[in-house]
Amino acid sequence: MFSANDVKTLRERTGAGMMECKKALQETSGDMEKAIDWLRENGTIKAAKKANRIAAEGITRIVEDDKAIAMVEVNSETDFVAKNADFQEAVDKIAKAILANDVETMEEANALKVGDETIEELMTSLVAKIGEKLTFRRFARIPKKDGEVVGSYTHMGGRIGVIIVLKGGTVEVARDVAMHAAAMRPAYLTRNDVDPEVLERESNVIKEQAINEGKPKEIAEKMVQGRINKFYKEICLVEQPFVKNDDITVETYVKTNGGEVVSMTRFEVGEGIEKKQEDFASEVMSQLNG
Repeated sequence: MFSANDVKTLRERTGAGMMECKKALQETSGDMEKAIDWLRENGTIKAAKKANRIAAEGITRIVEDDKAIAMVEVNSETDFVAKNADFQEAVDKIAKAILANDVETMEEANALKVGDETIEELMTSLVAKIGEKLTFRRFARIPKKDGEVVGSYTHMGGRIGVIIVLKGGTVEVARDVAMHAAAMRPAYLTRNDVDPEVLERESNVIKEQAINEGKPKEIAEKMVQGRINKFYKEICLVEQPFVKNDDITVETYVKTNGGEVVSMTRFEVGEGIEKKQEDFASEVMSQLNG
């Protein structure tokens, strides 16, 4: 009835998602114009027009069972919508679908079924219903393994979500570390995980700072390592002073309780998204000026 190229053309003409375009063509026996009307009637084009808006609010959700633990981040444009019952229900459905399925990519995740529709279709219909841009941004699914314990923590009603996996130790210790990570915002687990470009940039900044303080270049270069060690303690989870007892590091706290930190997964809603700065005065004036 229709080809992959028809789906591509419909996407280009409407801005709707691939699955919605495919469904529209199926419903209209491949008739392009009728498919566009179908998308309009079902609110999909209205949803697609919101795609260039910024969704930097929202929530994280963590769910688990005996086999795995999963976390998702779903974004909205406003905090008000993030508290909407329909939005919250959709996030729960998405999180449970991720937990129940061993998927690795966002494409695979969006194709998962939640009831009679895919996650992509669920998000599209929710956009049309709520009237804001909504985005299923990311997910993590961590299988539970023998000899490991998992602890999680959600902060500020889902604004921050953290999952910690330990080898040995207890769930309570893992949860303590998750709470620490929520509060102290470590960017990496260990110094071996630090991006080389980040390290090089920080080293150059430290060297220039030392030179600007009047230190000779050769002395400035020697100072870099000492200050880099301090930098590691700020950004690496295991080297940070433990929030409940800053006389010891997180690594020491975990080791004292018979464990070793295996992994950290931390989502903070909207991190890395450039939020729109509203200028209400200019907005009002532009409306008054027609």
